[in-house]
Amino acid sequence: MKVSIIGAGNVGALIGMRIAESDLCDVVLLDMIEGLPQGKALDLSTAAPIVGHHRKITGTNDYKEIVGSDVVVISAGLSRKPGMERKDLLKKNAHIIKDVVSKVTTHSPDSMILVVTNPLDVMTYLAYKLSGFKLQRVFGVAGVLDSARFSTLIAQELNVPVSQIEAVVLGGHDKTMVPLPRHSTVSGTPLTQLLSKEKIEELIAQTRETGAKIVSLLRTGSAYYGPSASAYSMIESIIKDKKEVIPTSAYLSGQYGLDDICIGVPARLGREGIEEIVELELNKEEREALNRSAETIKKSIKELMKEIKY
Repeated sequence: MKVSIIGAGNVGALIGMRIAESDLCDVVLLDMIEGLPQGKALDLSTAAPIVGHHRKITGTNDYKEIVGSDVVVISAGLSRKPGMERKDLLKKNAHIIKDVVSKVTTHSPDSMILVVTNPLDVMTYLAYKLSGFKLQRVFGVAGVLDSARFSTLIAQELNVPVSQIEAVVLGGHDKTMVPLPRHSTVSGTPLTQLLSKEKIEELIAQTRETGAKIVSLLRTGSAYYGPSASAYSMIESIIKDKKEVIPTSAYLSGQYGLDDICIGVPARLGREGIEEIVELELNKEEREALNRSAETIKKSIKELMKEIKY
């Protein structure tokens, strides 16, 4: 099996490293910059005798190398800089996605597309519309990363291992994300029974600001360890047909009362891609928050489709 990664920057290269070093499948790194993917592929390949994997890692500038891919990861695009909002990336990255998707559909029409490029939900929607693929085969990295960030903050607050925490975050991969304390647990106990409402709200606010905080601290780029781990978890569930329920930016056609939108929801990922959208029971407050997040995404989608004359 083979996973091809379009964009060999920090996120793309780390996804490739995680795939190869877990001995999951072969990897193709593709980038527009001559020498960049070849150099990173060579570097990763020389680590094989040390870490003990047997996977082939190819670096290329030629889309012909992605033929026969099971999953194509799109991580190409500009990353946020300090002071830059996700919407600032909208137009520039949309043109990159448009070009990449046209080449993916030409050279690997039977693959699944996993979008990592921001603004995530809007770019996932664009990739779905442009590809013509079934909705089960196009999805984005979203809630899995936000849930991990929420889990980290909960673990630090309660001084417990992160392995004991199951945090759930729905909605857009932005400041409108919807962490769900009622559905988030520590060793099976709902978070609402362990922390005060005020403390939970504080953790939720920190979760929403984590991405921007990383950008501010790095100064010259955005997060890559967390996003690459998030993408890997989704790819692993697909390649191994684990059918794990993972928060995913998925195209909805009525689920959660939403239609014609890509937004973060729990999805069962297996060999066929999205095999099920899991609908959690939401109270009025949670549903209203999800609807607000959806409206923000839909507004961006409308602006984008007008811009690219879709």
